[in-house]
Formats: sequence, structure tokens, C-alpha cells
Amino acid sequence: MTAAELRDWLHTDESRSVGWKGADGRRRESVGHASGRRIVELLAKPAVQLTEEDYAHMRKVVGFVRRHRAQEPANRVTSRWRYSLMNWGHDPLKDDAG
Repeated sequence: MTAAELRDWLHTDESRSVGWKGADGRRRESVGHASGRRIVELLAKPAVQLTEEDYAHMRKVVGFVRRHRAQEPANRVTSRWRYSLMNWGHDPLKDDAG
């Protein structure tokens, strides 16, 4: 997803409806939603300004996407699986578009 696509997605009800919000469920924002906001920030940064923490977050994102792509459900279009991946900056339906 582009930074603009991700930014727009993060403002939807679907985006806010998915994700882990802590063991007690009290977090206002899911881990994936917070990650999406961070990804938007990283995409706006020039490469020379990226820090080790930025690269660590990028590795975390890649790991999440890989693990969750392996759990693909029958209904990919409106599934919580897709919405969760989109919070992390990856729309699996774009893979189909080529």
C-alpha cells in the first residue's frame, strides 16, 4: 500500500475494528493500527534519516505479514485477516492485481 492508501485506510471503521488491543483489551488502539501510523511516518522519511529503530520496526512488519499471509482464509475480501494485514501496510488483494 502507498502511504496515502494506508493513511486513508487507518481512518476507517474497518481498520479500527481489528487487531490485538492488549491482554486486558483496554488499549484504545490495536498494535497493528499503531504500527500502520508508524509505517506512514517511515514512508515519509528520507532513507538517510532512518534509524536502527526504524529498521527494527520494518523487520517486525515483514515478519507479521509473512506469518499472517500463511493463514489465508476462504473469504479474503471482507475478512478480519485482510483488514489486519492492511493495518500493517499490506493489502493481499493487490497481489492478485499483478
